[in-house]
Amino acid sequence: MAAATGPVRWHRNLSAKIAAIPMITTALVVFIGGTAWTVLYSFTSSKLLPREKFVGLAQYERLWSSSKWLISIENLAIYGVFSLVFSLLIGFMLAALLDQKIRFEDTFRTILLYPFALSFIVTGLAWQWILNPDFGIQHVVRSLGWESFSFDPLYDPDIVIYGILIAGLWQGTGLIMCLMLAGLRGIDEDIWKAAKIDGIPMWKTYIFIVIPMMRGIFITAIVLIASGIIKVYDLVVAQTGGGPGIASEVPAKYVYDAMFLSQNLGQGFAASTMMLLTVIIIVVPWAYLEFGGKRRG
Repeated sequence: MAAATGPVRWHRNLSAKIAAIPMITTALVVFIGGTAWTVLYSFTSSKLLPREKFVGLAQYERLWSSSKWLISIENLAIYGVFSLVFSLLIGFMLAALLDQKIRFEDTFRTILLYPFALSFIVTGLAWQWILNPDFGIQHVVRSLGWESFSFDPLYDPDIVIYGILIAGLWQGTGLIMCLMLAGLRGIDEDIWKAAKIDGIPMWKTYIFIVIPMMRGIFITAIVLIASGIIKVYDLVVAQTGGGPGIASEVPAKYVYDAMFLSQNLGQGFAASTMMLLTVIIIVVPWAYLEFGGKRRG
């Protein structure tokens, strides 16, 4: 009987396993194979076309001696930290307000989610106009009589990344709000009633009871936000093109410029590999703590 069990188990869900073959093949060939190919050729002097002339770490030395790359890393760090914090904070606060079952909730939810339906290029161009000092917010406020008002972040190298951040938050916060709202609607009403009977203030209920119960929602939101941070490119191109000068450069744009404008594949591959390494450094410890801890438990 034990010998007969093996084939039965092997044939279990056979149709699902067969259906997964194209996906697995695509993942192995395209993603893993493409990643390995990129890392390999980052150690070559490839220019317009790939070539197997290995130069060791020369591309990485050139990469980390480039002021454009260093500025792009700094911008990504600033954009990433503020985008992560404010997206979660604003998204949760909006969800908490809508969870009070206010009037016209569907209308407000649609309005807040609508920017997410736009492409990043459209969002970037729209906010380029809004932040333009000649006919944007600054012009409107000054026309109302406040002549000394100044607000032109896209033209100031010191704060240009914050102008891009505003557009990114405007587009992405609505999705985070909907995720948080779905999580809040999944909280049992008895928990709210028990907290109210015990006299626990609402803010303590959110912080110590509700938010820990929404841990899975927060992890999903963080993954979505982080993926958007790493590949931020469209907003920068649409709003500033990397300017003023190179003040708003980001890694994804550096890779594009190196590979397609400078026609230096080796440098672009090296930058791509560093971006991949950054993701691995963040994801692997988190995955170990998240799943390894559960297995030990």
